[in-house]
Amino acid sequence: MITLRMLLIGLLMLLVNYTPGVCQDFKPPLASITTPDKLETHMGTLEFTDGAPTLETALKVRDALDLTRALNVYNNSFRGASAYAIRQGLLSIGAEDNTVVIFSELMDSHSLFLTANADTVYYISAINLTKGPMVLEQPPNGLGTINDMWFSWIIDIGRPGPDRGEGGRYLLVPPGYDGPLPDGGFFIARSKTNRVLYAARAFLVDDDPKLTVENSKKNIKIYPYTPGGYGTSIATALEGEIKLGKNPPIPKTKFVEASGKSFNTIPPSDYGFFEMINENVQEEPATSYDVELAGQLAAIGIVHGKPFNPDARMKKILADAAAIGNATGRSLNWRFSVSHPEWAYYPDSMWGNMLFEGGAFFETPPPQFTKEGMFKPYPSTGARTLDSRTAFYYGYTLDSPAMIMRIPGVGSQYLMGFLDSDGTPYDGAKTYKCTLPKGIPAAAFWSLTLYDNQTRSMLQTPQRYPRAGSQSYPSPAAVSDADGSTTIYFGPKQSEGVTRGNWIQTDPKKGWFIILRLYSPLEAFFDKSWRPTEIELVE
Repeated sequence: MITLRMLLIGLLMLLVNYTPGVCQDFKPPLASITTPDKLETHMGTLEFTDGAPTLETALKVRDALDLTRALNVYNNSFRGASAYAIRQGLLSIGAEDNTVVIFSELMDSHSLFLTANADTVYYISAINLTKGPMVLEQPPNGLGTINDMWFSWIIDIGRPGPDRGEGGRYLLVPPGYDGPLPDGGFFIARSKTNRVLYAARAFLVDDDPKLTVENSKKNIKIYPYTPGGYGTSIATALEGEIKLGKNPPIPKTKFVEASGKSFNTIPPSDYGFFEMINENVQEEPATSYDVELAGQLAAIGIVHGKPFNPDARMKKILADAAAIGNATGRSLNWRFSVSHPEWAYYPDSMWGNMLFEGGAFFETPPPQFTKEGMFKPYPSTGARTLDSRTAFYYGYTLDSPAMIMRIPGVGSQYLMGFLDSDGTPYDGAKTYKCTLPKGIPAAAFWSLTLYDNQTRSMLQTPQRYPRAGSQSYPSPAAVSDADGSTTIYFGPKQSEGVTRGNWIQTDPKKGWFIILRLYSPLEAFFDKSWRPTEIELVE
């Protein structure tokens, strides 16, 4: 039994052996958690005094953080500036909100649009939801999508949408709307932004756009929704929660012709980019954007409801970020094999497509389509494929699951080519060729289109439509060789013995890149049993 005397003796022994200021278990800090007085980095030399940063170091770190966040804004939010630039471009040719811009003679190289095609009739509108829900009547036989002003997907329309190409009424609901909605009769789509972009296209009929244009102009309608009107039953009104409304006459849709018009829909790649993205932020609700990306914008001074007034130091950093961001978009497209060789569609090929990595939402590859006619989704990765998103929005526009489906005979598929078979960018002063083997896997039609390296829009040459394909409009159809293959030539002059339909003109002073489009692609594309040749220099 421990007695008081024993406790006192033990305490005395501890006091005798105690040495002030000495901890028997103390070990010096590990090198990995301490900071030397000097660190050599990409930012230069960083200096500290026993771990405390000097003022000069703190200023360098601040500049590095500002540059990093500004670069993140450029790469991650280019889509928002691009959506805004499209609306500004439409306004520049007199197309106010809710007006439909239509390309009755197809889009050509006069209009600056990121990698648009010259194969189908486009119709586009910026629809304003600030006064309440709007009705969109989609014509039959079209296909397209509705995106918000950050290019976030809302709903598909036409063939890939719920109307499945039969046409129908879509009710576009603005953010925060809590008013009455119809019982039925509409495909309801909710937006997080005050405006949405409605973009669709339709195929030609017998290689002629006339009937397609007539169908579009006759059936496209955009007008305000009347609560309690069409779509709301009297039985619902009897519940006392909604007042019956009378459907007013549907106003006539205004169309603006855009074929052959010169106007720009591409955001700047300098400091002006940040001014444009700020304009979009100010026009849309603060909650319309992903909170993390909104945080990146806020970190460089772009906040909804607040002025954007960067000082001279910050303006220089923003200009640098735009320059690096521009280089990023170009590197991830022209030289994707440096960082993402998996984007190549075929082994050791210059043909690629970044969307097969993360799908339309840049997260999980698009589902497989089984022989039983069912989709087989891949497990969610839970991670955003940031580079594929950056590469896509730098050169392309709008977002839809329909643009990266693996379904034979439905939609369209794309392969991009930025380099020749030797890995060299295309020179407009030289002649190249590409052969499409027999059995081109396109149930509808196919095309090859050239784009200007600088603008990422259709290459401007005397041809006006820089394309070749199986359609005979707007340029003559390509002619196949005796073995069934089709060879297309690209050069400043038409080579002897090459028909007009098999030649796309280039500009000797310009570089270019190419997109192969397969409309209603067939199984041979998906299983890769069919493969185009690389684009080769003609000696």
